[in-house]
Amino acid sequence: MKAPRGDWCDGLDAVDVALVDGYQSGFPVEPRPFRAVGADLGVPESEALSRVERLRDRGVFRRFGAVLNPPVIGSSTLAAVCAPDDRFEEVADVINGYRQVNHNYRRDHEWNMWFVVTAASRTTRDAILADIEKRTGLDVLALPMLTDYYIDLEFPVMNADRFARESLGETTVSATRISESATVDLSVLDRRVLLEIQDGFPLSLTPYADVAAAVDATTGDVVASIERLVADGCIKRIGCIVNHVVTGFDANCMVVWDVPDDELDARGERAGSLPYVTLCYHRPRRPEQGWEYNLFTMIHGREQAAVDEKIDELAVEHLPYDHERLYSTATLKQTGAQYEELVGEE
Repeated sequence: MKAPRGDWCDGLDAVDVALVDGYQSGFPVEPRPFRAVGADLGVPESEALSRVERLRDRGVFRRFGAVLNPPVIGSSTLAAVCAPDDRFEEVADVINGYRQVNHNYRRDHEWNMWFVVTAASRTTRDAILADIEKRTGLDVLALPMLTDYYIDLEFPVMNADRFARESLGETTVSATRISESATVDLSVLDRRVLLEIQDGFPLSLTPYADVAAAVDATTGDVVASIERLVADGCIKRIGCIVNHVVTGFDANCMVVWDVPDDELDARGERAGSLPYVTLCYHRPRRPEQGWEYNLFTMIHGREQAAVDEKIDELAVEHLPYDHERLYSTATLKQTGAQYEELVGEE
Protein backbone atom coordinates (compact mmCIF):
# COMPACT_ATOMS: atom_id res chain seq x y z
CA MET A 1 0.00 0.00 0.00
CA LYS A 2 1.21 3.50 -0.83
CA ALA A 3 1.45 5.88 2.08
CA PRO A 4 -1.42 8.39 2.29
CA ARG A 5 -0.50 12.05 2.23
CA GLY A 6 -1.04 14.42 5.12
CA ASP A 7 -1.09 14.06 8.90
CA TRP A 8 -4.75 13.01 9.12
CA CYS A 9 -3.60 9.37 9.02
CA ASP A 10 -0.84 9.65 11.62
CA GLY A 11 -1.16 6.80 14.11
CA LEU A 12 -3.51 4.72 11.99
CA ASP A 13 -2.48 1.06 11.83
CA ALA A 14 -3.32 -1.76 9.42
CA VAL A 15 -6.60 -2.50 11.21
CA ASP A 16 -7.67 1.14 10.84
CA VAL A 17 -6.75 1.00 7.16
CA ALA A 18 -8.92 -2.08 6.66
CA LEU A 19 -11.78 -0.43 8.56
CA VAL A 20 -11.63 2.90 6.68
CA ASP A 21 -11.45 1.43 3.18
CA GLY A 22 -13.36 -1.79 3.84
CA TYR A 23 -16.46 -0.63 5.70
CA GLN A 24 -17.71 2.43 3.84
CA SER A 25 -20.48 0.04 2.79
CA GLY A 26 -21.54 -3.51 3.52
CA PHE A 27 -21.76 -2.99 7.28
CA PRO A 28 -23.51 -6.03 8.78
CA VAL A 29 -27.24 -5.72 9.41
CA GLU A 30 -27.53 -8.05 12.39
CA PRO A 31 -28.04 -7.64 16.15
CA ARG A 32 -24.29 -7.54 17.02
CA PRO A 33 -22.67 -6.03 13.89
CA PHE A 34 -19.37 -5.10 15.55
CA ARG A 35 -18.84 -8.73 16.49
CA ALA A 36 -18.78 -9.64 12.78
CA VAL A 37 -16.63 -6.61 11.92
CA GLY A 38 -14.19 -7.41 14.70
CA ALA A 39 -13.90 -11.02 13.55
CA ASP A 40 -13.14 -9.81 10.03
CA LEU A 41 -10.51 -7.35 11.29
CA GLY A 42 -9.02 -9.76 13.84
CA VAL A 43 -9.90 -7.66 16.89
CA PRO A 44 -12.47 -7.99 19.70
CA GLU A 45 -16.00 -6.65 19.20
CA SER A 46 -15.47 -3.80 21.67
CA GLU A 47 -12.25 -2.73 19.92
CA ALA A 48 -13.96 -2.60 16.53
CA LEU A 49 -16.52 -0.23 18.04
CA SER A 50 -13.90 1.91 19.80
CA ARG A 51 -11.92 2.27 16.57
CA VAL A 52 -14.99 3.57 14.73
CA GLU A 53 -15.58 6.02 17.60
CA ARG A 54 -11.97 7.19 17.49
CA LEU A 55 -11.98 7.68 13.72
CA ARG A 56 -15.22 9.62 13.96
CA ASP A 57 -13.80 11.83 16.72
CA ARG A 58 -10.74 12.50 14.55
CA GLY A 59 -12.99 13.57 11.70
CA VAL A 60 -11.99 10.72 9.37
CA PHE A 61 -15.59 9.48 9.55
CA ARG A 62 -18.38 12.03 9.34
CA ARG A 63 -20.86 9.57 10.76
CA PHE A 64 -21.72 5.91 11.07
CA GLY A 65 -24.94 4.64 9.55
CA ALA A 66 -27.05 4.65 6.41
CA VAL A 67 -26.77 6.76 3.28
CA LEU A 68 -30.35 7.48 2.30
CA ASN A 69 -31.48 7.75 -1.32
CA PRO A 70 -33.59 10.95 -1.59
CA PRO A 71 -34.96 10.40 -5.13
CA VAL A 72 -36.55 7.16 -3.93
CA ILE A 73 -37.98 8.22 -0.57
CA GLY A 74 -38.69 11.89 -1.26
CA SER A 75 -37.93 14.75 -3.61
CA SER A 76 -34.55 16.43 -3.92
CA THR A 77 -32.92 19.13 -6.00
CA LEU A 78 -29.63 20.89 -6.43
CA ALA A 79 -30.09 24.65 -6.33
CA ALA A 80 -27.96 27.78 -6.49
CA VAL A 81 -28.12 31.52 -5.86
CA CYS A 82 -25.91 34.45 -6.78
CA ALA A 83 -25.17 35.79 -3.30
CA PRO A 84 -23.59 39.27 -3.18
CA ASP A 85 -20.28 39.29 -1.33
CA ASP A 86 -21.55 41.75 1.27
CA ARG A 87 -24.54 39.51 2.00
CA PHE A 88 -22.94 36.12 1.56
CA GLU A 89 -22.94 35.08 5.23
CA GLU A 90 -26.47 36.39 5.74
CA VAL A 91 -27.77 34.40 2.77
CA ALA A 92 -25.89 31.28 3.89
CA ASP A 93 -27.44 31.56 7.35
CA VAL A 94 -30.93 31.72 5.85
CA ILE A 95 -30.39 28.73 3.57
CA ASN A 96 -28.56 26.64 6.15
CA GLY A 97 -31.37 27.26 8.62
CA TYR A 98 -33.60 24.82 6.77
CA ARG A 99 -33.31 21.29 8.12
CA GLN A 100 -34.03 20.04 4.60
CA VAL A 101 -30.86 21.71 3.26
CA ASN A 102 -28.26 19.02 3.77
CA HIS A 103 -25.37 20.32 1.61
CA ASN A 104 -24.22 23.85 0.87
CA TYR A 105 -20.97 24.88 -0.82
CA ARG A 106 -19.39 28.06 -2.03
CA ARG A 107 -18.14 27.71 -5.63
CA ASP A 108 -16.06 30.04 -7.77
CA HIS A 109 -18.77 31.10 -10.22
CA GLU A 110 -21.39 33.82 -10.66
CA TRP A 111 -23.82 31.30 -9.15
CA ASN A 112 -21.64 31.06 -6.06
CA MET A 113 -23.75 29.26 -3.46
CA TRP A 114 -24.83 25.70 -4.30
CA PHE A 115 -27.08 23.72 -1.99
CA VAL A 116 -29.26 20.61 -1.93
CA VAL A 117 -32.85 20.60 -0.69
CA THR A 118 -34.28 17.19 0.25
CA ALA A 119 -37.87 16.93 1.42
CA ALA A 120 -40.62 14.38 1.83
CA SER A 121 -42.45 15.61 -1.26
CA ARG A 122 -41.98 17.81 -4.30
CA THR A 123 -44.58 20.21 -2.90
CA THR A 124 -42.58 20.71 0.30
CA ARG A 125 -39.31 20.96 -1.63
CA ASP A 126 -40.65 23.66 -3.94
CA ALA A 127 -42.22 25.56 -1.04
CA ILE A 128 -38.80 25.73 0.62
CA LEU A 129 -37.22 27.07 -2.58
CA ALA A 130 -39.96 29.71 -2.87
CA ASP A 131 -39.45 30.68 0.77
CA ILE A 132 -35.70 31.05 0.22
CA GLU A 133 -36.38 33.37 -2.72
CA LYS A 134 -38.79 35.42 -0.61
CA ARG A 135 -36.49 35.68 2.41
CA THR A 136 -33.28 36.43 0.50
CA GLY A 137 -34.71 38.38 -2.43
CA LEU A 138 -32.53 36.26 -4.72
CA ASP A 139 -33.46 34.19 -7.75
CA VAL A 140 -33.03 30.45 -7.12
CA LEU A 141 -31.66 28.23 -9.89
CA ALA A 142 -33.40 24.87 -9.31
CA LEU A 143 -31.81 21.87 -11.04
CA PRO A 144 -33.42 18.55 -10.04
CA MET A 145 -31.65 15.40 -11.19
CA LEU A 146 -33.29 13.86 -14.24
CA THR A 147 -30.90 10.99 -15.01
CA ASP A 148 -28.35 9.25 -12.81
CA TYR A 149 -25.35 7.90 -14.74
CA TYR A 150 -23.03 7.32 -11.80
CA ILE A 151 -23.17 8.51 -8.18
CA ASP A 152 -20.93 7.11 -5.47
CA LEU A 153 -18.85 8.86 -2.85
CA GLU A 154 -17.51 5.57 -1.56
CA PHE A 155 -13.85 5.32 -2.52
CA PRO A 156 -10.50 4.23 -1.07
CA VAL A 157 -8.67 6.97 0.83
CA MET A 158 -5.76 5.02 2.39
CA ASN A 159 -3.47 5.56 -0.56
CA ALA A 160 -1.59 8.26 -2.45
CA ASP A 161 -3.98 8.38 -5.40
CA ARG A 162 -4.25 11.82 -6.97
CA PHE A 163 -8.02 11.61 -7.37
CA ALA A 164 -10.84 9.45 -6.03
CA ARG A 165 -11.34 6.03 -7.62
CA GLU A 166 -8.03 6.30 -9.51
CA SER A 167 -7.01 2.78 -8.54
CA LEU A 168 -10.45 1.21 -9.02
CA GLY A 169 -10.64 1.20 -12.81
CA GLU A 170 -13.66 1.78 -15.00
CA THR A 171 -17.20 1.04 -13.81
CA THR A 172 -20.18 -0.34 -15.69
CA VAL A 173 -22.94 2.28 -15.62
CA SER A 174 -26.37 2.86 -17.12
CA ALA A 175 -28.85 5.71 -17.45
CA THR A 176 -31.37 5.65 -14.58
CA ARG A 177 -34.28 8.06 -14.88
CA ILE A 178 -35.19 9.91 -11.70
CA SER A 179 -38.73 10.84 -10.68
CA GLU A 180 -39.29 14.08 -8.78
CA SER A 181 -42.06 12.43 -6.77
CA ALA A 182 -41.51 9.59 -4.31
CA THR A 183 -43.29 6.37 -5.29
CA VAL A 184 -41.93 3.82 -2.81
CA ASP A 185 -44.47 2.17 -0.52
CA LEU A 186 -43.27 2.70 3.04
CA SER A 187 -44.82 0.95 6.01
CA VAL A 188 -45.37 2.80 9.28
CA LEU A 189 -42.33 1.03 10.74
CA ASP A 190 -40.19 1.85 7.68
CA ARG A 191 -41.02 5.54 8.03
CA ARG A 192 -40.21 5.52 11.74
CA VAL A 193 -36.91 3.73 11.13
CA LEU A 194 -35.87 6.12 8.34
CA LEU A 195 -36.62 9.16 10.48
CA GLU A 196 -34.74 7.66 13.42
CA ILE A 197 -31.58 6.76 11.47
CA GLN A 198 -31.27 9.83 9.23
CA ASP A 199 -28.63 11.36 11.51
CA GLY A 200 -26.75 8.06 11.80
CA PHE A 201 -26.86 4.90 13.88
CA PRO A 202 -26.10 4.91 17.61
CA LEU A 203 -22.46 4.04 18.20
CA SER A 204 -22.97 1.06 20.46
CA LEU A 205 -22.49 -2.70 20.36
CA THR A 206 -26.22 -3.02 19.62
CA PRO A 207 -27.15 -0.14 17.27
CA TYR A 208 -30.19 -1.89 15.78
CA ALA A 209 -31.57 -2.71 19.22
CA ASP A 210 -31.12 0.95 20.15
CA VAL A 211 -33.06 2.01 17.07
CA ALA A 212 -35.73 -0.56 17.90
CA ALA A 213 -36.15 0.89 21.39
CA ALA A 214 -36.53 4.37 19.93
CA VAL A 215 -39.27 3.34 17.48
CA ASP A 216 -41.03 0.90 19.83
CA ALA A 217 -40.28 -2.23 17.79
CA THR A 218 -38.31 -5.42 18.18
CA THR A 219 -34.71 -5.70 17.04
CA GLY A 220 -35.74 -8.37 14.54
CA ASP A 221 -38.38 -6.09 13.04
CA VAL A 222 -35.88 -3.23 12.68
CA VAL A 223 -33.27 -5.48 11.07
CA ALA A 224 -35.91 -6.74 8.63
CA SER A 225 -37.04 -3.18 7.91
CA ILE A 226 -33.52 -2.00 7.17
CA GLU A 227 -32.87 -5.01 4.94
CA ARG A 228 -36.08 -4.21 3.06
CA LEU A 229 -35.15 -0.52 2.73
CA VAL A 230 -31.78 -1.50 1.26
CA ALA A 231 -33.40 -3.92 -1.18
CA ASP A 232 -35.94 -1.28 -2.27
CA GLY A 233 -33.22 1.33 -2.85
CA CYS A 234 -34.31 3.66 -0.04
CA ILE A 235 -30.91 3.10 1.60
CA LYS A 236 -27.93 3.21 -0.76
CA ARG A 237 -25.37 1.76 1.63
CA ILE A 238 -24.62 1.23 5.31
CA GLY A 239 -21.21 1.88 6.77
CA CYS A 240 -18.74 4.48 7.94
CA ILE A 241 -19.15 7.69 5.94
CA VAL A 242 -15.69 9.04 5.16
CA ASN A 243 -14.98 12.77 5.24
CA HIS A 244 -13.28 13.16 1.87
CA VAL A 245 -12.02 16.67 2.67
CA VAL A 246 -10.30 15.58 5.90
CA THR A 247 -8.78 12.58 4.13
CA GLY A 248 -7.10 14.78 1.54
CA PHE A 249 -9.60 14.94 -1.34
CA ASP A 250 -10.17 18.66 -1.03
CA ALA A 251 -9.63 19.75 -4.66
CA ASN A 252 -13.21 19.12 -5.70
CA CYS A 253 -14.61 20.40 -8.96
CA MET A 254 -18.11 20.31 -10.36
CA VAL A 255 -17.83 20.54 -14.14
CA VAL A 256 -20.96 21.44 -16.12
CA TRP A 257 -21.27 20.63 -19.81
CA ASP A 258 -23.46 21.72 -22.71
CA VAL A 259 -24.03 18.34 -24.37
CA PRO A 260 -26.34 17.91 -27.40
CA ASP A 261 -29.54 16.36 -26.09
CA ASP A 262 -29.45 13.48 -28.57
CA GLU A 263 -25.97 12.49 -27.34
CA LEU A 264 -26.62 12.94 -23.65
CA ASP A 265 -27.12 9.33 -22.54
CA ALA A 266 -24.20 7.96 -24.54
CA ARG A 267 -21.85 10.70 -23.34
CA GLY A 268 -23.14 10.54 -19.77
CA GLU A 269 -22.71 6.78 -19.52
CA ARG A 270 -19.20 6.99 -20.92
CA ALA A 271 -18.14 9.81 -18.59
CA GLY A 272 -19.71 8.07 -15.58
CA SER A 273 -17.71 4.91 -16.23
CA LEU A 274 -14.35 6.68 -15.97
CA PRO A 275 -12.29 5.97 -12.82
CA TYR A 276 -11.74 9.64 -12.00
CA VAL A 277 -15.41 10.71 -12.21
CA THR A 278 -17.19 10.30 -8.87
CA LEU A 279 -20.56 11.77 -9.87
CA CYS A 280 -22.23 12.07 -13.25
CA TYR A 281 -25.83 13.06 -13.88
CA HIS A 282 -28.24 14.96 -16.12
CA ARG A 283 -30.00 18.09 -14.87
CA PRO A 284 -32.23 20.49 -16.83
CA ARG A 285 -31.08 23.53 -18.73
CA ARG A 286 -32.57 26.83 -17.53
CA PRO A 287 -32.04 29.17 -20.50
CA GLU A 288 -34.42 31.75 -19.01
CA GLN A 289 -31.89 32.09 -16.16
CA GLY A 290 -28.83 31.97 -18.41
CA TRP A 291 -28.05 28.32 -17.57
CA GLU A 292 -27.33 26.25 -20.70
CA TYR A 293 -25.66 23.21 -19.15
CA ASN A 294 -27.28 19.78 -18.87
CA LEU A 295 -24.55 17.32 -17.82
CA PHE A 296 -22.78 17.50 -14.45
CA THR A 297 -19.61 15.65 -13.47
CA MET A 298 -17.71 15.76 -10.19
CA ILE A 299 -14.03 14.99 -9.74
CA HIS A 300 -12.58 14.70 -6.23
CA GLY A 301 -8.82 15.08 -6.09
CA ARG A 302 -5.97 15.81 -3.74
CA GLU A 303 -4.35 18.41 -5.98
CA GLN A 304 -6.02 20.91 -8.28
CA ALA A 305 -3.42 20.35 -10.99
CA ALA A 306 -4.31 16.67 -11.19
CA VAL A 307 -8.03 17.46 -11.29
CA ASP A 308 -7.53 20.03 -14.05
CA GLU A 309 -5.49 17.50 -16.00
CA LYS A 310 -8.37 15.03 -15.85
CA ILE A 311 -10.93 17.66 -16.82
CA ASP A 312 -8.77 18.50 -19.85
CA GLU A 313 -8.68 14.80 -20.72
CA LEU A 314 -12.44 14.53 -20.28
CA ALA A 315 -13.00 17.51 -22.59
CA VAL A 316 -10.67 16.25 -25.31
CA GLU A 317 -11.50 12.55 -25.33
CA HIS A 318 -15.08 12.26 -24.13
CA LEU A 319 -16.97 15.56 -23.83
CA PRO A 320 -15.77 17.99 -26.53
CA TYR A 321 -18.32 20.67 -25.63
CA ASP A 322 -18.54 24.03 -23.90
CA HIS A 323 -18.09 23.62 -20.17
CA GLU A 324 -17.32 25.47 -16.95
CA ARG A 325 -15.34 24.42 -13.89
CA LEU A 326 -16.89 25.26 -10.53
CA TYR A 327 -14.39 24.50 -7.80
CA SER A 328 -15.66 24.20 -4.25
CA THR A 329 -13.96 26.88 -2.14
CA ALA A 330 -15.82 26.45 1.17
CA THR A 331 -18.13 23.94 2.83
CA LEU A 332 -21.05 25.87 4.32
CA LYS A 333 -23.10 22.84 5.46
CA GLN A 334 -22.80 19.08 5.10
CA THR A 335 -25.10 16.51 6.68
CA GLY A 336 -27.04 13.46 5.61
CA ALA A 337 -30.50 13.86 4.05
CA GLN A 338 -32.91 15.20 6.65
CA TYR A 339 -36.68 14.74 6.88
CA GLU A 340 -39.30 16.01 9.29
CA GLU A 341 -41.90 13.67 7.82
CA LEU A 342 -42.10 11.15 5.01
CA VAL A 343 -44.48 10.54 2.13
CA GLY A 344 -47.58 8.67 3.22
CA GLU A 345 -47.31 9.65 6.87
CA GLU A 346 -50.54 10.76 8.48
